[in-house]
Amino acid sequence: MWIDGTVAKRKDWNEKLFSLFIRADIPTFIPGQFIKVALPFEDKRIGRAYSLVNQPGDLLEILVVAVENGTLSPALANLSVGDDLQVSDRASGFMTLDEITPCRDLWMLATGTAVGPFISMLRSAEVWASFTNIVLVYGVRNADDLAYLDELRNLEKQRPQFSLCLSVTRESFQGAYKDRITALISSGELEQTTGLTINAQNSHFMLCGNPQMVSETQTILKELGLSPHLKRQPGQITIEKYW
Repeated sequence: MWIDGTVAKRKDWNEKLFSLFIRADIPTFIPGQFIKVALPFEDKRIGRAYSLVNQPGDLLEILVVAVENGTLSPALANLSVGDDLQVSDRASGFMTLDEITPCRDLWMLATGTAVGPFISMLRSAEVWASFTNIVLVYGVRNADDLAYLDELRNLEKQRPQFSLCLSVTRESFQGAYKDRITALISSGELEQTTGLTINAQNSHFMLCGNPQMVSETQTILKELGLSPHLKRQPGQITIEKYW
């Protein structure tokens, strides 16, 4: 079912990437879950799923990139404070911390706007109480695609257990790798940077983003002895393809 929502504010990261803050009355959710957002087009409604970036209880927050030739995202990009839209009446999804097996090291791997659910988790108290080490590997094409960068860098300063690893593949950017996430795992650079060893005993990987990244990373991790996490068979790899 759909309910009415209103744009309360917005944050533009670059000319195509933006965050919308939406006022809508939905039940509480678990960080990592998503909602559907919709707008009317002629005689029909078009909706898409967007992960929630906010903490439960705050304004609903989604991270959006306006896709060229897309239908919904360019229309969302044109919304201003006070404009109306619709959202699903509850959040969904199973890429949440309560779904994974307890472990020492949590690895969050994201490309582009798929960093959203991980921001929500990092804003929660649960993640800091549940893991000894937390690593966010955040891959983008260009440096100005790095949404929430100041927040993440401040978090790294404030939380000794947190490591931020950036990958910017199309330009040089201080403090960032230029290699793709898959190459950073295969070469061992991520382990060297963080001082952590990837293995089935201590590690859990949450992969979210570009389906190619998710698929290729899962293959590499399987070669390292990790396995997909299923309800019937717990493992060390949780995935969510972002389109």
